[in-house]
Amino acid sequence: MNQTEKARAAFVAVVGRPSAGKSTLINRFCGAKVSITSAVPQTTRDAIRGIANGERGQIVFVDTPGRYKSDKKGNKKLREISDQAAGDADAILYVLDATRPAGAEEADIAEMLAPHAERTVAAINKIDDPRADPSRARTFLAEALPNLAEGRILEASAERGDGAESVLAALFDLAPEGEPFYGPEFYTDQEVGFRISEIIREQAINRLEDEIPHALRVEIADAQFSQADPENPRARPALWVRAFLSVERESQKGIVVGKGGSMIKAIRLAALKELAGIFDWKITLDLRVKVSGRGQGIGG
Repeated sequence: MNQTEKARAAFVAVVGRPSAGKSTLINRFCGAKVSITSAVPQTTRDAIRGIANGERGQIVFVDTPGRYKSDKKGNKKLREISDQAAGDADAILYVLDATRPAGAEEADIAEMLAPHAERTVAAINKIDDPRADPSRARTFLAEALPNLAEGRILEASAERGDGAESVLAALFDLAPEGEPFYGPEFYTDQEVGFRISEIIREQAINRLEDEIPHALRVEIADAQFSQADPENPRARPALWVRAFLSVERESQKGIVVGKGGSMIKAIRLAALKELAGIFDWKITLDLRVKVSGRGQGIGG
């Protein structure tokens, strides 16, 4: 930012089809894991805020559930979350998957975004994939969102980072002048318990694939935080957490636990590895499995 340019600040809603790469792109912008990422559609179920701080100011990203066209009550609720986020935001980031042709779901998103085209940036994602066809996505955008300026249609790879800075710059161009909403040390406003539960759910979904992903919920049952011993310079604060992976049916419990507890152990260790990269604490995770509405479950 030059000396004459004033700082900018904006809330940006991120919309797109399931598994388009929205969460990966937000994590790239924010320089840390904010949203969980998975190849399984609809892993993001809440509007999650990630915060990107730069020389030009601050952008607060509101990640939304992937829009899945269905009349089921749960899917309609997820669509309402993304609709509200788009309507309330200062700008919108529309993420498209360059490896997939546009279909009814993509047309539904474009229809929702049509009234907001003047404050939308489109990121054609996954251009590093051999199956990518960015020209196909551009043709769709020209037909479905004719009022979207060509200069705000950009190509990117969230996985590798290609084009990410150009997308961020385009969003800052749309951001109004203003003071930052959060201090420069923040990259998310999520509470600790929510972040831990999302990491656990991500690791469970990534391992269980299509078996029971949408039946999985994570409940933080208890957490105890201990300050570091001031007389021990090598000591770190410690956090002990008891969490439950909650499933809908008794038959699903065995799948999550695995033979001899192997699956629940793998999920716990993978979650701890991810959490160690986020929190500067010694974390102990007591992870168990239970059927929704029941008491103590099986641990690992």
